[in-house]
Amino acid sequence: FSLFQFLMSGWATGYSFRCDIVDYSRSPTALRMVRTCWLYFFSKFIELLDTIFFVLRKKNNQVTFLHVFHHSIMPWTWWFGVKFAAGSGLGTFHALLNCIVHVVMYTYYGICSLGPAYHKYLWWKKYMTTIQLVQFILITAHIGQIYIMDDCPYQYPIFMFIIWLYGSMFLVLFLHFWYHAYTKGQRLPKMARNGISKDQ
Repeated sequence: FSLFQFLMSGWATGYSFRCDIVDYSRSPTALRMVRTCWLYFFSKFIELLDTIFFVLRKKNNQVTFLHVFHHSIMPWTWWFGVKFAAGSGLGTFHALLNCIVHVVMYTYYGICSLGPAYHKYLWWKKYMTTIQLVQFILITAHIGQIYIMDDCPYQYPIFMFIIWLYGSMFLVLFLHFWYHAYTKGQRLPKMARNGISKDQ
């Protein structure tokens, strides 16, 4: 839903990948983007439930620093963004990418929940982390361009720095996860040839 709303509120209807400043007008498109940003903000609180479910299911191995940090910081940083600067291309590109990544992730989780008979279709788990890494590279590059543009009158440059810092931090954290999970193999169970864990 959020992905569709971000597309229809600006990303498929006129935003560029350059300097799109905050639109404070009362145009239907601007107001739709503001509503979309508010819905996205509230969705971050719902995502906090992931952590609660992991704890209740005693899946403490999934309650990592990366997971807790991500789900703890997002609602608060988004509150500032929505409060002061909802509705700009520069300020929503990372949310658009995050929605795309979440569609892929929840598709994966949905297939997982269907049971062991469907686990053979989950060979692409490693690529989910790759998609997340690409997301943070694109976020960092997109926001980083504001520092080399000749003239971009974005109203809240501090938000651009926060988004750039966010993208950079999560890029480093996900690279760390990638290294330990896929290069050193410390976090993953041994996989059989059909994609099902030998531990299952």
